[in-house]
Amino acid sequence: MAVTWDPSRYGQFSSERTRPFADLMAQVGAEDPRLVIDLGCGHGPTTLSLAQRWPDARVVGVDNSAEMLASARELDTEGRVEWIEADLAEWDITSTGAAPDVIVTNAALQWVPRHLPLIEGWLDVLAPGGWFAMQVPGNFDAPTHALMRETAVAHARSGELEAASTRYGAGDPTTYLQIISAHGLAVDAWETTYTHVLDPDGKSDNPVLDWVTGTGLKPMLDVLDEGEERDEFIATYAEKVHKAYPRTPAGVLLPFRRVFAVGRKS
Repeated sequence: MAVTWDPSRYGQFSSERTRPFADLMAQVGAEDPRLVIDLGCGHGPTTLSLAQRWPDARVVGVDNSAEMLASARELDTEGRVEWIEADLAEWDITSTGAAPDVIVTNAALQWVPRHLPLIEGWLDVLAPGGWFAMQVPGNFDAPTHALMRETAVAHARSGELEAASTRYGAGDPTTYLQIISAHGLAVDAWETTYTHVLDPDGKSDNPVLDWVTGTGLKPMLDVLDEGEERDEFIATYAEKVHKAYPRTPAGVLLPFRRVFAVGRKS
C-alpha cells in the first residue's frame, strides 16, 4: 500500500525539519555544478533552495508522492526545477542524460527498502569531483516509534500494522561512510541529536503527536480504516506519547537523532 502524504501537515514544523538539511548542505562545497539532483525532494522548499544556491545549474527533484510534487510545483513559480514523480528504488538516474555533479537525499532513504545498493549505483554515475550528501533520521528506537510498535502489537490488525512499522530503517554513520568511501569518495559522516522545542506557547495538547502524524505514523494510519478504527488507534497512541513527552516550562522537548554523510569524488 502506498503511503499518502499531506504537504501542509508535513510543513507544520518546517523550521525544525529544514535545519538538518541546512547543516547537511553546509558541508557541500560544490561551486558551479551543472546538474543537481534531489532524491526524495518532498514538497519543494529545500529543492528550491538548491536552485537559489546554484542559479545556473539544472536542478531535478524526484519523489514518489503526487501530493508532495503538486505542492512543489505550486511553489516553483519560475519553473526552475524539473519535478519527476518516481519511486527511488526504481528510477534510473541516468535518464537525466548527464552525470550529476551534486546528488542530495534528505530524510528520504529511510522509506526505501534496501537503499544501500541504490546509493552505490548513484555514486557510480556521479561526475568526477562531484558531491554526494545524505541525511536520514536515526530515531527508530526513540519512544515515538517504540510506542507506535507497542500500540500496533496490541491491535486487532497487529500483523498489518507491524508490517507497516518495519517498512523503513536507516544505518549508522559508519555504515554509510564505508559504502561511500569504497566508491572513491572522501567522506565526512556524523550524527547529531537535535532537541526540538515544540509548541512553547502551549497551543497544542500533544505536539509530538502532531509531528509524527505527518511522518512516521503515516504508514500505520494508512492501514486503518478512516473513522472509528483509526481514531481509536490514534487515541491509544496519543496517550502514551503524551506521557513520554511531558510539557516543560520551555515547551515539549523532542530529542531527534539524525545521521549524515557527505562525500566528494576524486
